[in-house]
Amino acid sequence: MQRTFMARNPSVMWFLLALAAFTVMVTLLSEATGSTVISTSFLKTLGKTLCLCLVAMAMDVVWGYCGILSLGHFAFFGIGGYAIGMWLMYERTRDIVVASLSNGVIPPTPDEITTAVGSQIFGVVGSSDFPAIWAFSHSLPLQLLAAVLVPGLLALVFGWLAFRSRVTGVYLSILTQAMTLALALYFFQNDTGLRGNNGLSGLQNIPGLDAVPQDTLSLWFFWASAVALGLGYVLFAWIISGKFGSVVRAVRDNETRVRFLGYHVESYKLFIFTVTAMVAGVAGVLYYPQAGIINPAEIAPIASIYLAVWVAIGGRGRLYGAVIGAAVVSLMSSWFTGGSAPNINLGFYEIKWTDWWLVLLGLTFVIVTLFLPKGIGGLFDLRLPKKGDQS
Repeated sequence: MQRTFMARNPSVMWFLLALAAFTVMVTLLSEATGSTVISTSFLKTLGKTLCLCLVAMAMDVVWGYCGILSLGHFAFFGIGGYAIGMWLMYERTRDIVVASLSNGVIPPTPDEITTAVGSQIFGVVGSSDFPAIWAFSHSLPLQLLAAVLVPGLLALVFGWLAFRSRVTGVYLSILTQAMTLALALYFFQNDTGLRGNNGLSGLQNIPGLDAVPQDTLSLWFFWASAVALGLGYVLFAWIISGKFGSVVRAVRDNETRVRFLGYHVESYKLFIFTVTAMVAGVAGVLYYPQAGIINPAEIAPIASIYLAVWVAIGGRGRLYGAVIGAAVVSLMSSWFTGGSAPNINLGFYEIKWTDWWLVLLGLTFVIVTLFLPKGIGGLFDLRLPKKGDQS
């Protein structure tokens, strides 16, 4: 008798129940519902954390299950953020320009409005012309489509070139990091149309929703982030289960043997690499309107390295482990770098956590690697049924 999807993946039900309970609790304690326990700023932090959990799961699938240590998946996350950021900046600036020009005796022409919008957006880099990549910035559906398709297409092309050449191991990791660095350097240039080092700002102001208070908007984005995380968990659990998932794990463990058995290894790796890139793009779409700003530093290679650290701390090869790792590190980072953690005065030296947070993160990574090789998520193996890799 063939078992159902839920029976083969018990962690899915438990994860969805825990996520639903967490979402309801946060909603009831948020300022939008009249409570003062969870502030709007912390609600945004929680929403962003859920987005980071989603991209961490994508990283776990490509690394923990397929064995591809990608040091470039945060670049796909950033592309999704830039895609939605372009629409947000265009529409918000257009509303301001139209309101300003409407006071004139002669109504402005569409060309005048477009020129004024361009001057407002690109004046900081000495231009007023819309670059080609802004061609669809006026359309929300097209920008959302680009947020998914562009990361997917980039991953598809890069993966096809790398996998068909059978680049593996550390060499593949270096190539993914080089891709990320090249993309970050490209975004830093003013003539790319993405405002260089200034990036895109004011993304928390959603066009057409000016009358909606920020606490309510933050709650909506929190809900959207929770739904995306839940759907992402189900999607990835479905992908890595069954025969397909078994082949993917076999590729991780012994790629040569899988190829000898007649499987087209490159196709499996390319599928995983592309799908996870697209999911990372979706996570970026939800993250940056809550963050309010995006610039090229967000997709620097170090960000993708942090992503790998989160997955390692949480537990590689376990979807819930990736979620735990990203959530723990993200919330700890907010606490230590946001000024909430009290400094420690040793008399001869004062430990300021804003300066020492990365050292603490590094020590945590070393300790977990030495004493919890399966990560924090590995502790759940004591209670879950033993069955190879847990999803």
